[in-house]
Amino acid sequence: MNKKNKNYRGIILLNVLIFSMLAISLVTFFIIWTSSSINMVKSTLMKEQALQIAEAGVDYYRWHLAHNHSDFKDGTGNDGPYSHVFYNKDGEAIGTFVLTITPPVVGSTIVTIKSEGRVNKSSSIKRTIQTRLAIPSFAKFAIVANDVMRFGEGTEVFGPIHSNNGIRFDGISHNLITSTVSSYDDPDHTGNKEFGVHTHVNTTNTNVTESFRPLEAPPTNPIPTRNDVFIAGRQFPVPQSDFTGITNDLSTIKTNAISGGKYLAHSGKLGYHIILKTNDTFDLYKVTNLTSPSNNCSRDSNNADPSSSVWGTWSIKSSNGQSFVGNYPNPSNGLIFAEDNVWVDGKINTARITIAVGAFPDSPSSRKSIIINNDLLYTNYDGQDVIGLIAQGDINVGMVSDDNLRIDAALMANNGRAGRHYYDSSCSPYHTRSVLTLYGMIGSNQRYGFAYTDNTGYDTRIITYDANLLYGPPPSFPLTSDKYTTISWDEI
Repeated sequence: MNKKNKNYRGIILLNVLIFSMLAISLVTFFIIWTSSSINMVKSTLMKEQALQIAEAGVDYYRWHLAHNHSDFKDGTGNDGPYSHVFYNKDGEAIGTFVLTITPPVVGSTIVTIKSEGRVNKSSSIKRTIQTRLAIPSFAKFAIVANDVMRFGEGTEVFGPIHSNNGIRFDGISHNLITSTVSSYDDPDHTGNKEFGVHTHVNTTNTNVTESFRPLEAPPTNPIPTRNDVFIAGRQFPVPQSDFTGITNDLSTIKTNAISGGKYLAHSGKLGYHIILKTNDTFDLYKVTNLTSPSNNCSRDSNNADPSSSVWGTWSIKSSNGQSFVGNYPNPSNGLIFAEDNVWVDGKINTARITIAVGAFPDSPSSRKSIIINNDLLYTNYDGQDVIGLIAQGDINVGMVSDDNLRIDAALMANNGRAGRHYYDSSCSPYHTRSVLTLYGMIGSNQRYGFAYTDNTGYDTRIITYDANLLYGPPPSFPLTSDKYTTISWDEI
């Protein structure tokens, strides 16, 4: 063999070695890549399974709360976390979900559920979901009534409004207005039926026409938009709001006030005066004398007061009108119940209080009311401060009330109305007041109102809905149902 052939053989061997090494490298790369891809797919699949298992944990506890809406211990009576095995459709155990339940704070319905999903095939793969559920309170409206309502000129409302009857609205609404009826006979004028939610504000100017409005009545179609009045629109008919269960709520509040709150029996006088304070206490007085109306100031002035049978000044006499009882800490469960009329004012700071009044058995002649004549204020407007006022009868603003009155509270008049009685010019200087500002909500069984068509009462009424009330209402405030809804969902 010559030298030239030997060189050819060496080159061929070298090429074979090089290509073999390249082939081995490529095969190794593809094996590693394939293995890595398979592992990645498996990991992705298990991560998705972990998420679905975590979601199943949330669904399970929603089902649990639907059957027992006050059980936050998974039926065990013990503190969590609570672990449950998760089975696939074939009955194979493929993982677990671990639940951590945070119950609502006093006065709230918000329950927080943290669900951690785990898969059996890999202890390192976990995914966690945190969701918040809540039961909507009656305070989902800025104003809700069981009777016809009329909102006059000068009324500006920031929040949803609803009536189980008709609504005439001549102010400005920044949120949706709804009615249970499609049409009704407005009692403030003669003529045919008008829409369940309608206005008498003219389209060409800001004046109001008092007579029947054909364009605001059936069979007008389509219904005029009227963005100048109903900025967010109007809707009717819609389902009604139930006022009938509030009496039971009052009875429950009384029971809970006796056991863990502050219960006030009948005063033996005219009622109680509660002054809330920023140091988590309240001063308590017995009301002994009320301001008398002037000789010409009578309840039948022009026969304009729709609730004239209970007309009065509802104002504590400035001298010798009350006697001090004591200073008390705010109750731990936030409930104060009195079997008497209650006047309330003052200011709170990071407190959640419900003041309720009533006499049992319930009788129209003995129903108790709540009166607000001076400012009732929050320090914080982020949901930390909440006041609920629930009256078996009326929520009143009396004759001798602040000219500029601010009320920070959720008001609920179970059988009566929220408003101010009619005081004509003979009741001067109290027949007219300047500004009433409400931050919270109003619930009124009868027709609500703080002003009258002859320009008496509060000239300007500004009602701003406190959105914190929807899922964080005052303690034991009436709820719209016993069903939880999801208000947030996050993966953490």
